[in-house]
Amino acid sequence: MAHITAKEVAALRAQTGAGMMDCKKALEATGGDLPRAVEWLRAHGIAKSEKRADREVKEGRIEVYHHHNGKVAVLVEVNCETDFVARSDDFRALCRDVAMHIASTAPVAVAPADVPADVVERERRIFTEQVAQEGKPEAIRGKIVDGKLKKYFSEVTLLEQPFVKDDKQTVGELVKLLSGKTGENIQVRRFVRFQLGESL
Repeated sequence: MAHITAKEVAALRAQTGAGMMDCKKALEATGGDLPRAVEWLRAHGIAKSEKRADREVKEGRIEVYHHHNGKVAVLVEVNCETDFVARSDDFRALCRDVAMHIASTAPVAVAPADVPADVVERERRIFTEQVAQEGKPEAIRGKIVDGKLKKYFSEVTLLEQPFVKDDKQTVGELVKLLSGKTGENIQVRRFVRFQLGESL
């Protein structure tokens, strides 16, 4: 059995939001291999997170972010299950970070499912044409187009975007991290971003 250090456990915990003992167990089960330990935790622990996703979220807060130049402002609603979590410092910090991220990156939707179908269809047509012009083999064109769509969603949807303060994790992973820490379902419900002079 590989010797697991406290530093390795802390790194896995920071990445997944899982408990210390679960992280240690995952690292022991995978011989200290961090990526495989993440997979092990997902296989054993994310099931709990997925069950949480069905629970009702009626609490939370609306965060307001106003950029120092006075030209960009954001309103974002982040929901959780209890008022206790909504009032916690960690939840408030998450709301602030998400609002600041939106101000910085101007996403068009919360998640890929929220992007209008006509926009997705338009992008799919463009990518299909690009792949055809590149002369890619017919058999793999569909997969290439799907890959391009996935990249598009990672650029324009909030939860898929790399977090501006730490691009090694997405905003969605940041939300899941706090969800794992609190044991509650946490969701970014909606946002609106205003920029001076921007057409409505």
